[in-house]
Amino acid sequence: MKVLVVNAGSSSIKYQVVDMTDESVLAVGLVDRVGIPGSTLEHKPLGKDAVVIKKDLPDHTAGMELVLEVLVNPEYGVVKDMDEIGAAGHRVVHGGESFADSVVIDDAVAKVIRECFDIAPLHNPPNLMGIEACQKLMPNVKHVAVFDTAFHQTMEPQNYMYALPYEAYEKYRIRRYGFHGTSHFYVSHRAAELLGKPYEECKIITLHLGNGASMAAIKNGKVVETSMGFTPLEGLVMGTRSGDIDPAIVFFLMEKLGMDSAEANNYFNKKSGMLGLSGVSNDLRDVEEAAKAGNARAQIALKVYYNAIQGYIGNYFAKLNGCDCLVFTAGVGENGISMRENICANLEALGIKMDVEKNKVRGKEVDVAADDSKVRIFVIPTNEELVIARDTYRLTK
Repeated sequence: MKVLVVNAGSSSIKYQVVDMTDESVLAVGLVDRVGIPGSTLEHKPLGKDAVVIKKDLPDHTAGMELVLEVLVNPEYGVVKDMDEIGAAGHRVVHGGESFADSVVIDDAVAKVIRECFDIAPLHNPPNLMGIEACQKLMPNVKHVAVFDTAFHQTMEPQNYMYALPYEAYEKYRIRRYGFHGTSHFYVSHRAAELLGKPYEECKIITLHLGNGASMAAIKNGKVVETSMGFTPLEGLVMGTRSGDIDPAIVFFLMEKLGMDSAEANNYFNKKSGMLGLSGVSNDLRDVEEAAKAGNARAQIALKVYYNAIQGYIGNYFAKLNGCDCLVFTAGVGENGISMRENICANLEALGIKMDVEKNKVRGKEVDVAADDSKVRIFVIPTNEELVIARDTYRLTK
């Protein structure tokens, strides 16, 4: 079976075609600027040159129509006709409390995705638009939703509840949900394989570090706790997100700066984090360069970034009562050599000891722990698309 993997954003559509007989990727592509003048599609078929098509695309349906045309193109397509596509898998950011696993999409599933619009306004609406566009164009195949939140649904109430009046949970489902679930799922399972232990017997701390960043503590195959909460704003310091702060700061700055709720949301989600603290960039590489050049704010920003992550490692180490391995993944986690070294510094008391020479690697699967480290330190490139393809195949084959 060949599976079409779709990740629809507000103005973009990322896609892959995966042959599940050997899990090979036949094509990857990106439709950009959907609904905006100057739309483009970049299509990269296996073993062939990339193709770029410029065509205005007014909506996601038009974008998906172009994707399907490209996939069957006799020159650079990867299937003879769409009958070769056996199913489509869709990334959906938020499934609320309804889904602890991926699921075949029906009207009831679509209804839950829509009900989560309020708590994932930037992601769930375009996710659903992508699903509806694909269903319209591919009515004869099953469509599967793979939720970022599903993997974290094994958390116990003491780890997902906030100390608010209980009606906030009962009426509005305010609780910790967690995100990046497909990534944490993939790298934690791969880490268990590298440890040579059953997944259900492992204690793993995963660090998904990109422009958005989150961590998860996984014990005996279940998520104990994760750093992102009701929204992706909670937790670690990120590219433009503040991470954990005193909630009273929000009200204080709203009054001082005359911000309404939408402006405050933008302030803490888009203007804070490494960008706001350093004044340089949301990109860790730029901040590191500035710090090396003597920029004091960039130096402080990096220390705040490392400190937050180290704090979560210590927190999760205690809650797991030990740890078999740390796993670094995502763009920063896979490529940030000095970042990994600085995070693992001074953690010897926890049995975490890095081999600095082994750590000099980017984007490759490797154990960078010292030989005498009690805790392994893995760098594992994530593959969220493969998780989506596998779940889609499992549920539709």
